[in-house]
Amino acid sequence: MKAVADNWLGKSGIWTLSLAVVLLGGCGQPPWNNPYRSVDSDANVLYASFSERPKHLDPVRAYSSNEYAFIAQIYEPPLQYHFLKRPYELIPLTAEKVPEPLLLDVAGNLLPADVSADRVAFSEYCLKIRPGIRYQPHPALARDASGRYRYHDLSPQRIETLNTLADFEYSGSRELTAADYAYQIKRLAFPRLHSPIAGVMREYIVGFDDLAKELDAADQAIKRKTGLDKAYLDLRNFLLEGVQVKDDHTLVIRLKGKYPQFRYWLVMPFFAPMPWEADRFYSQPGLEKRNISLNWYPIGSGAFMLTENNPNLRMVMARNPNHHGETYPVDGEPGDAESGLLLDAGRPIPFIDRAVYSLERENISYWNKFLQGYYDTSSISSDNFDHAVSFNAQGEAGLTDAMREQGIGLITAVQAAIFYFGFNMLDPVVGGNSERARLLRRAISIAVDFEEYIAIFFNGRGIVAQGPIPSGLFGHREGEDGINSYVYDLVDGRPRRKSVEEARALMKKAGYAGGRDQETGRPLALYFDVAASGPDDKARLNWMRKQFKKLGVELVIRATDYNRFQGKMRKGTAQMYMWGWKADYPDPENFLFLLHGPNAIAGGDGANASNYANPEFDTLFDQMKNMDNGPERQAIIDQMIEILRRDAPWSWGFHPMGFTLVHSWYHNVKPNLMTNNTLKYQRIDPMQRVEKREEWNRPVVWPVLLVLVLLVVSALPAWVTYRRRERRRGL
Repeated sequence: MKAVADNWLGKSGIWTLSLAVVLLGGCGQPPWNNPYRSVDSDANVLYASFSERPKHLDPVRAYSSNEYAFIAQIYEPPLQYHFLKRPYELIPLTAEKVPEPLLLDVAGNLLPADVSADRVAFSEYCLKIRPGIRYQPHPALARDASGRYRYHDLSPQRIETLNTLADFEYSGSRELTAADYAYQIKRLAFPRLHSPIAGVMREYIVGFDDLAKELDAADQAIKRKTGLDKAYLDLRNFLLEGVQVKDDHTLVIRLKGKYPQFRYWLVMPFFAPMPWEADRFYSQPGLEKRNISLNWYPIGSGAFMLTENNPNLRMVMARNPNHHGETYPVDGEPGDAESGLLLDAGRPIPFIDRAVYSLERENISYWNKFLQGYYDTSSISSDNFDHAVSFNAQGEAGLTDAMREQGIGLITAVQAAIFYFGFNMLDPVVGGNSERARLLRRAISIAVDFEEYIAIFFNGRGIVAQGPIPSGLFGHREGEDGINSYVYDLVDGRPRRKSVEEARALMKKAGYAGGRDQETGRPLALYFDVAASGPDDKARLNWMRKQFKKLGVELVIRATDYNRFQGKMRKGTAQMYMWGWKADYPDPENFLFLLHGPNAIAGGDGANASNYANPEFDTLFDQMKNMDNGPERQAIIDQMIEILRRDAPWSWGFHPMGFTLVHSWYHNVKPNLMTNNTLKYQRIDPMQRVEKREEWNRPVVWPVLLVLVLLVVSALPAWVTYRRRERRRGL
């Protein structure tokens, strides 16, 4: 028994010692909580997250920010925005230069560039595509030795063996051509594909509507012939009058009338090139059921390509080996050099090899991984805002001490968007052009304190709006010229909301003294229609009631779901509402059209949710919308803004601000609110990231060692007793 006891002690001691060595040996090794492969610890990889699977990766349909986060890195429309310059400046991407439109009269005669819009019958945009640009490797472009496409006629048996693009042995590439851009524009017109911008393009591209009708008829015919809902229809066989391919690298697009904003559309993925081979490849019956489609695997010529699409786990973009090559901008705006945004000037891009996006549904997990260094950048939720951001006495946002100690940076930007409180101008009480209704709307505009709203519900992430146009866009005025004098006074160079007493005085002047209708003697009750159903909405609605109570007005909340809310808006039965708008392109027309009379939502399908109609404003809008930026256009916009402030169809609300946190190893980050193809400019320092991860995630092993020691110590008395008993037996 003595030998057995000694053996037990030896094994226990060796086990304890071995575990201690293993625990202590963790020092200097990759952190134990690293969610990524250890071989990638120092790789040139950017780590980010997503919370919801992008629904559409086909550029004919994609129109949301979570979709653009991916496809904007993959597809290349003809133009892009300068990464650094503000206001936003158009520059070539695949085009040789930004096209200047040729203006033509009805007879096709060339008109001068400064001609009035009413004389212009057509505008022609000639796009010269740079030669030598090639698509990413893709099975749709793979050919055999005889030049035949390998995978355009797959058998049903072969399709059953496929799960991802990686299951195809071969891939191919070819040069991007002008015909690929023409093919994509035809796809926009194809009714089967339901492009969200088809309605807009129908108004401008010559022959667009005729092609849509022709394609719809052909689609119905091929369905009857094949029995397939999505049989392949070769769009090369159909002509679009307003889109002409002159040669392999020249495309001419003809528009109706004058439409300077069309160049902004040429930045969006809607106008990215699409090889007909991709359409042919993905249309094969059975592939879509196996998630092999354009909505799952894009094909482009951009800096990156999607190599892994597992939306229940992660999505991975890798450097496109066929990328034609770009360089980082050599100039920017004042302050960019001092901010380190020009350190990479002239260097080839992209800088990173891969971008890994992991699915994160829980905000706590996402936030903790960012603090541990496993995500390179992070947005800030309301739950974590106080941990990350603090405000000084002047109300300026800055980082907390905890964030600064980690070397984390804060990037803020006013978004090209607006949230506004609207009045239905068809309503007999708050609407109309009478002075009484106008005074009532102004009083409400003063009383609804959006500074307080931003502070309470947006953690201070917003600036009050003085009109519909956000900063950074042409037409926006700063300083004294930009103040809405009907709602604000200028005090010490800053706008200060007028007092509630002034609002009450306007109510009295309007015939609603103390919130009572002087004509009927009844208390004034107003109705706020809102899409609200969750518990978080209750506080906002109670806050809104208090704003109206300042004026003695009872606010009746009519809450419903979003679909019913939209139905009310379309019928024009809502009295007051709150809504928002985010710019499609950086032009004031994209905001001012929200108040253009013919664009009313009631009885139509416009975006003028207030159904505002002012003949003077509408005339100025029609004059302004197709003008080039300059002093004359600015003067007209100033007149339009003054009319809107006077009539107050909106209580102007606020422009939201974006807050982003970045780690010290993440470089070349500058908000660009008009485009999303910024991944190619961003650079990381992998070695610094490794050092910080090890520093922030060192395993705390002493509690484990302490427990082991306590276990050994607690076992000693029993062991001693056991040895004594064994000795007695031996004697």
